[in-house]
Amino acid sequence: MKLNEIQDLIKFVSKSGVNEVELETKEIKIVIKAGKQAATPVLVQQAPAQIAQPQVIAAPQVVAAAPVAQATAPATPATPATPAASNDDAKYITIKSPMIGTFYRSSAPDKPPFVNVGDDIEVGKPVCIIEAMKLFNEIESEVKGKIVKVLVNDATPVEYDQPLFLVDPA
Repeated sequence: MKLNEIQDLIKFVSKSGVNEVELETKEIKIVIKAGKQAATPVLVQQAPAQIAQPQVIAAPQVVAAAPVAQATAPATPATPATPAASNDDAKYITIKSPMIGTFYRSSAPDKPPFVNVGDDIEVGKPVCIIEAMKLFNEIESEVKGKIVKVLVNDATPVEYDQPLFLVDPA
């Protein structure tokens, strides 16, 4: 099961009003219980054959569950792009974070940023790096256009589906 599928399931459960959902595959078992607080997933990963009991990994909040799930599912390399919600920014496309992690504008502190405001970008061009669990994931653009605004500061935490850049597709 991929990270974005798990995150979509958590969002669905929190919006649906269901109190508990349990999903089990050969590789992973997910139990999501919702109460007065946000949905709390409990992930159980199957242990290797020589160990009889499964290893239990419990996450107290939804935010902590995604990095744990990432260890079992590869991160998506491409960034989803959707229209921005704001009226002023309605003509722009928003590049959003495909995962939870730490946002970096450049590949190293002494290197220039991948993109700056005013830069033209092409589909497949790296726009940033998101570090999750000591893995540095290069995020590539899925749109062609010009960077209008950088919405996140360098070296700050980002959430799944958080807007990172505004792009003018014209």
